[in-house]
Amino acid sequence: MPAEPTGYTRVFAVREFRTVFAAHAFSLLGVVVSEIALTVLVYRLTGSPLLSALTFALGMLPYLVGGTLLSGIADRYPPRRVLVVCDLLCAACAALMALPATPVAVLLALRAVNALVAPVFNGTRMTTLTDVLGDGDLFVLGRSLLRIVSQSSVLVGFGLGGVLLTFVPPRGALVITVATFALSALLLRCGTKRRPAREGRGGGTLVRYSLGGTRQVLADRRVRALLLLFWAPPLFMVAPEVLAAPYADEIGIGVAGVGLLMCALPVGTIAAELYVGSALSAAARARVVLPLAALTLLPLAVYALTPGLVWAVAALVVAGAGSAYTLGLDRWFVDAVPDELRGRAMTVHTAGLMTVQGAGMALAGLAAEFFAVSTVVAAAGVLGTLCCLLLVAEVRRTAPRPVPAAREHAPELRDGADHHVTDG
Repeated sequence: MPAEPTGYTRVFAVREFRTVFAAHAFSLLGVVVSEIALTVLVYRLTGSPLLSALTFALGMLPYLVGGTLLSGIADRYPPRRVLVVCDLLCAACAALMALPATPVAVLLALRAVNALVAPVFNGTRMTTLTDVLGDGDLFVLGRSLLRIVSQSSVLVGFGLGGVLLTFVPPRGALVITVATFALSALLLRCGTKRRPAREGRGGGTLVRYSLGGTRQVLADRRVRALLLLFWAPPLFMVAPEVLAAPYADEIGIGVAGVGLLMCALPVGTIAAELYVGSALSAAARARVVLPLAALTLLPLAVYALTPGLVWAVAALVVAGAGSAYTLGLDRWFVDAVPDELRGRAMTVHTAGLMTVQGAGMALAGLAAEFFAVSTVVAAAGVLGTLCCLLLVAEVRRTAPRPVPAAREHAPELRDGADHHVTDG
């Protein structure tokens, strides 16, 4: 039989996906610009490095709250309505931030509101991708493209934002953010189909419904193992990024070296994801999931030798490349989650991912107060690899058993951990 077609071209052939992709790019631009502008604005108003840094922290800390207490929104309400309302709410928050009379406390509160909305928006958008592209290979490629745009924003977004602020004051930059969120809402409203809520029967209050869905997601052994495999590598991978400046000081390199250390991981991630998504078939992507997940953190162990800039950057690029395991894992996750629970599961996934990265940053910084940076990063690589090996074994144990050919048309009986047969 001829090999199945591969590559991202098929995804862009879907008109509705092109709209979702463009809306994602505009909303992400709004997020990046608002982060930079708000940080600069708070520092100018207060002169406090702590409050300035807190604006970044408030972009992560409320994710856990929004992702657990509000996750039911993604299943209880029509997805297009949820996405548009979230974008308009973010635009309204940015508009209030841009007002000259808005005090610092309100600025930080509005930043927290945006962070509460973010996991609901991202989870609903992931679920919408399964409606637009199906839950097979096209979904995997579409999800990959959105991740690539997000990673690319790390490389170019902050630089462009810095240039923007040389010409536009921070509150003026926030006005630009209002426009990007509004444009994203307009694209989603006019360019995507109206679809009904996934689970309109959910009873009780929204919080109870959301918490109930979170319990269901985490109680499923297969889904729980897949979620943990999504979360574990980023928990440890943030160590070399957050400690890039101290490590540059430790090995005696300049500011340019800090930039290279911070760019290396996303460069490796983008390059590998583009290759795996365009060159490998769905079956091949499934085969590399567990080996890549098990080994993606191992290159960080080279920090035990306190490598110079070249070797450290090379190790980070290789570690970033291992993150391509997520393409195949995305497919397994969608297959494992029942349709009526998918919105809440996607929201929990997003909230958990951001929360563990925030925790990883804090733990890495704390450890660097007592140990050399090279030791902390190497330990993160070794400890993270051990955790990933345990999770890989758990994912193997919970994998659905293939249906014998003689019984493939017969009714199937599975335990609670196996909702769908996967290709992996």
